[in-house]
Amino acid sequence: MLRIAVQSKGRLFEDTMALFTEADIKLSTSKRTLLTQSTNFPVEVLFLRDDDIPQCVANGVADLGIVGENEFVERAEEAEIVHRLGFSKCRLSLAIHKETEYNGLQWFNHKKIATSYPHILKNFLDEQQIEADIHVITGSVEISPAIGLADAIFDIVSSGSTLISNNLKEVEVVMKSEALLIGNKNLSAEKKEILQELLFRIDAVKTAEDKKYVLMNVPTDKVNDIVEVLPGIKSPTIMPLATEGWSSIHTVIDQKRFWEIIGKLKAIGAQGILVLPIEKMIL
Repeated sequence: MLRIAVQSKGRLFEDTMALFTEADIKLSTSKRTLLTQSTNFPVEVLFLRDDDIPQCVANGVADLGIVGENEFVERAEEAEIVHRLGFSKCRLSLAIHKETEYNGLQWFNHKKIATSYPHILKNFLDEQQIEADIHVITGSVEISPAIGLADAIFDIVSSGSTLISNNLKEVEVVMKSEALLIGNKNLSAEKKEILQELLFRIDAVKTAEDKKYVLMNVPTDKVNDIVEVLPGIKSPTIMPLATEGWSSIHTVIDQKRFWEIIGKLKAIGAQGILVLPIEKMIL
């Protein structure tokens, strides 16, 4: 049985639960218990504050954890990155009042900066040879300049709407962050085996993201022309139809190029194009 520490609320919690659902790991979250066990996979989930997760994984209270890279780097605990999950993306940035003239990093010399990430900020300032007064705050960092507590802030930025609503502007991105699957460095052989199955399911879900399964009917004499424009993961499946002179082609297309490719297929002669979402991609 693997124990996975997960953030107890917020966007990372929602994204993590969605991943478990896609990976067919059934969990009961109707009752807000600290610990819940899957009914169909050998894992149990421990719900914690995000800043407690790295330590709990490092000391073995949990075998794995899903946590923002920002918290993992800030806490600097002895756990290892097992897998980058690619969701809950954000950045850690320096921001100042929107009407302040900014002319580069030297602006921060001898300024007071409010943050919940003092270690990341200190390392960055030291690298840039900037001396500043770091004021550690655990509450609403973004209000610090408005109440005279600091000249600037160093905080998480996602859409930027919170900065705008507090009359702040983002001036420097220090690091980018995403959700990480972290692990204890001393997992048993049994737990490593379960972890490999978990990673297999996660990879299957992530591979299928932003991809479409496409079926189409094409004149048989146009099959080679169609295949030339298809960027499928592997060679497309081609099958003859009952109607003489026609074939059916099945393939997978990345959603980013979907409409561009569909237009080319139609121009060549593809008809009856059917598009289906992909829940999982087993490679």
